Amino acid sequence: MFGSLSASYIIYALITVVISLSIHEAMHAYAAHVLGDTTAQEMGRLSLNPLKHIDPLTTVLLPIVTLLLFQVPILAARPVPFNPYRVKFEEFGAAMIAAAGPLSNLVLAIIGALLIRVAASGPLFNFLDTFIILNVALFIFNILPIPPLDGSRILYAFAPEPVQEFMQRIEPYGLFIIFALVLTGVLSNLLISLNNDILRLLP
Repeated sequence: MFGSLSASYIIYALITVVISLSIHEAMHAYAAHVLGDTTAQEMGRLSLNPLKHIDPLTTVLLPIVTLLLFQVPILAARPVPFNPYRVKFEEFGAAMIAAAGPLSNLVLAIIGALLIRVAASGPLFNFLDTFIILNVALFIFNILPIPPLDGSRILYAFAPEPVQEFMQRIEPYGLFIIFALVLTGVLSNLLISLNNDILRLLP
């Protein structure tokens, strides 16, 4: 799936990351705003401006390195802050804020799949192909129930208290867990398999 790592592919991937993560983070902020918390808006994060969301190391350099090493992009933008005490529906409100980001990536992948039908072969087709694949990858990666990924926030809202306590304990080590799973091939194989399954379902 990520076998072609030419210079043009990396450029398309970087453009995709900038666009997709900006929308992803803005949707977190918008969901929080709708649910009654203005923290993100007050901090300038209710914006599509990439400079508000992108971290040079974790958003740009990290996905390039992990694509080259593991064939799977691992990346993170600057987290959107929110005040859980100001959000409606408590834990379920936090889950909705978390879900807004990865769902935006799924919507972007669907839009890309519709647009690629009318794109001729060439740079536009290649860009849309990259755009679709990476947005599906971002969707899948972010809904994994591993803290601090968005999926863990969704799971937390519905999990029994012992599971919530366990998730709180492992959250400081979440990124190390993710890298360990990637290095062992467990996460890479899962992401690639799920990615291909969803790509087949797109229009």
